[in-house]
Amino acid sequence: MTEFFKSELKDKFLEYACSRDDYFETQLLYDEFLRPNYDRKFAEKLIEEILEYDNQLLDTISGNGVKVFMLSSTAYTDEFLESGGFKNLFIQEEEKWDTFLQHLGGGRSSKKKPMKKSTKSSLKRERQWIILLLCMLGFSFLVSSTAVVWTLFGEPKVSEKELEERLKRMEIRHMEEVQSLQRELNAIRQYHEADSSQ
Repeated sequence: MTEFFKSELKDKFLEYACSRDDYFETQLLYDEFLRPNYDRKFAEKLIEEILEYDNQLLDTISGNGVKVFMLSSTAYTDEFLESGGFKNLFIQEEEKWDTFLQHLGGGRSSKKKPMKKSTKSSLKRERQWIILLLCMLGFSFLVSSTAVVWTLFGEPKVSEKELEERLKRMEIRHMEEVQSLQRELNAIRQYHEADSSQ
């Protein structure tokens, strides 16, 4: 939240206090101006800032474990608002800063000064170094990505002979399993034939 917006809210709090003739809770300010986008603590913080600036702007009563539970306007509140309030204070502060910054920059001319040859050559040298650095980074990236791709999709780590040997071993195991199953099947057939003949 900008300081200008805070200044506007402080002025609205004071205007609301002036519009009432009695004491009211800080909750009313929260409900009126800040709900639902901000929390109640923010309203309390703004009230504290008002009182820190000038404790005669609001008359406060503490209670319910809170420093400022209820508040009301004072005779000074209306005068303060008529003189511009917090918005005017903010604007005056901004104008002071603008004047100060103008005085700081007053010795400089608005026209561009021509660059000296040494400045141009240093800029050219700097540009060359940046280009060289970018080329080195690009080359490094290229080498790294090539290495990653090569390890993932490059030549297989197993030779052709090893693959053939593995294939032969798998074929032999398969043949042995087939023969074992054939023997078991023959044994079961013989058992059934012997059973059926009896």
